[in-house]
Amino acid sequence: MLNDMAIMGEAAAVAAYAESAAADPAVEQECFNDIYLLAPVGYFVLGFDTTILQMNVVGADVLGLPRSNPDRVPFREFIATRFHQDFDEFLRRALNSKLPEHCDLQMVRARNQQGFPVTLRASADSSGQAIRVVLELAEGKLAALERSEERFRRIVHSAEEGIWEIDGAARTSFVNPKMAQMLGYAIEDMLEQPLVAFMDDEGRALLERNIARRQLGVSERHEFKFLRKDGSELWATLATNPIFDADGTYLGALALVTDITADRASSELVWQRANFDTLTTLPNRHMFLDRLAQEVKKARRDGLQLALLFVDLDGFKQVNDTLGHDQGDVLLVEAARRIGASVRTSDTVARLGGDEFTVILPGLDRMAGIDRIAEAMLALLNRPFKLGAASPSISASIGIALFPDDADAPEELLRQADQAMYAAKQAGRNRYSYFTEDLQLAAHARQQLALDLRSALSSQQFELHYQPILNLLDGRVERAEALLRWRHPQRGLLAPAEFLPAAESSGMMMEIGDWVFRQAAQQARRWQDELGAGFQISINQSPAQFRGDAALYAAWLAYATGLGLAPRSIVIEIAEGVLMDSTPQVAERLAALREMGLQVALDNFGTGYASLSHLKRVGIDLLKLDQSFIAHVASDSGDLAMCEALIVMAHKLGLKVVAEGVETSAQSALLALAGCDYAQGYLYSGALPAAQFGELARQALANPPKPGLR
Repeated sequence: MLNDMAIMGEAAAVAAYAESAAADPAVEQECFNDIYLLAPVGYFVLGFDTTILQMNVVGADVLGLPRSNPDRVPFREFIATRFHQDFDEFLRRALNSKLPEHCDLQMVRARNQQGFPVTLRASADSSGQAIRVVLELAEGKLAALERSEERFRRIVHSAEEGIWEIDGAARTSFVNPKMAQMLGYAIEDMLEQPLVAFMDDEGRALLERNIARRQLGVSERHEFKFLRKDGSELWATLATNPIFDADGTYLGALALVTDITADRASSELVWQRANFDTLTTLPNRHMFLDRLAQEVKKARRDGLQLALLFVDLDGFKQVNDTLGHDQGDVLLVEAARRIGASVRTSDTVARLGGDEFTVILPGLDRMAGIDRIAEAMLALLNRPFKLGAASPSISASIGIALFPDDADAPEELLRQADQAMYAAKQAGRNRYSYFTEDLQLAAHARQQLALDLRSALSSQQFELHYQPILNLLDGRVERAEALLRWRHPQRGLLAPAEFLPAAESSGMMMEIGDWVFRQAAQQARRWQDELGAGFQISINQSPAQFRGDAALYAAWLAYATGLGLAPRSIVIEIAEGVLMDSTPQVAERLAALREMGLQVALDNFGTGYASLSHLKRVGIDLLKLDQSFIAHVASDSGDLAMCEALIVMAHKLGLKVVAEGVETSAQSALLALAGCDYAQGYLYSGALPAAQFGELARQALANPPKPGLR
């Protein structure tokens, strides 16, 4: 069992460095990625005041704290006093740097105030709301921790949470004493029993849904229901780590199990109060903003329109002042019901506060539908309200803002709808108004950019520049990454960040992506004749392109065949976010690319949420290590060890590795020693026009550098 755990620990350590985690304190348990929990280094998520929001098993053991940390102890309290100034400066650097910072200092344990030297690595979380800290003991660092089987055994057997190991057939192969105690069994009674033997039908259904979502690439925090030996319910969260052998074969999983039975009822009540208006039972502002963000994301993904209605009741204050707050509350409840009756069951009605309501109308394809809903809502709200002996009448002013026409972000969309509502009030109330103010100019600018983009294609204003990718074994240029540029007639040469967002919102990504593929294919054909038959060109694909028409990829195959170009000559580069996309089309498109013979590279690995299971499920050919791993390999043994571990992992999975952002000869030499296959970066060259790239590649072919040491 411990050998299996050692394998798991190595994988977890790799993932703990390779994945980034969000750290919003409001949903910290959801955001603390389960792959960190059993990593053999201390891992912490800190608030800006250094309060420990989350820590893994090793981190809690090193500090001598319970992992739940109910008292919200500040991490700074464990820094030896004489190092406080160094620690504070270290955190300031981490918060203001795009790359991880590290420092060596002395810490003390909570139990006995015993001092011990450590190396800390920290970086600001991508959410901008927390700090991620990795703690390595100075004596032997990561390798010593991984080899310390006795230390790991002690942690497992004394852990305050249950640890449950299952084999490949989901049978119990190990439980620690805490896990057996939680379920009321003796350890020997649980061994060899299937996981589902401890569940009823509801628990099995929860497990099946979780497995299905995991297979789709969705990673979430889930609650599971188990049955104790006495028949009572145990609600728990499971943080699972898959276990693989040296060949990448799945052996089972190890789960860290937390009992949440006592907290579940109270947490549901807290969640209800935090997300729903107590008077009308409608979603409140918090829940509304969350749903609006989700609907905007969905509308952007599917290329559909979304309308946001901001509803303010006219004359409510007079009713409230005249008849009293109790009758005013009755009116608000009835108004909420009437607003809900005006829309579809799939639409969201929320109460922002007072007499202000909002309605989200997703998936619209015609403006006429919005007008009909607004008119029906005004008519219903115009009817008298029965409030005891009184029957007052009110009206409403409705502001309407559209995504993506009026705004591209949820908060901006809400502001535009609010402004449109005030325009309706100023126009006489009891009416609706669309947002048309100054943003019409911005809308016109977006339309003009879309027109310019279409003209750019027909006028041949797009260019592909190529960054060389070198074989670290012999120094030859064997690959290139194609990078799109737009030579705008007025603005000059534009980088992708300046126009691709507009291309996505205007629906032009498929056309531009098709042009990029065909240009890259032509260039690959020419360079294969000059530089060798195995020369490859990588092109980047966005999630929007994967949701396009599948027929496009068949056309690519036909085009490549017509050029006499082998399909594997083109490599499709995707970001980690594509692997996490649960849209069925994305998985289907990736499978189609693989069937066509195109290779797939995972770009910027280590900056997102991709895990080993995603790599195996999708079938990645190349792993591109993000430049944040490469920046300090020459000066930081921990970063070098991390790169070595990732390279070994990739090779075990049959993947080639490309190091991005190589800028020094020392980095290049160390990566070659570590067994890295390829490298790209400014040490060799930036992105070049095709003619200059060809000259550079021919020079490297004629006068290859000395081979990299292996």
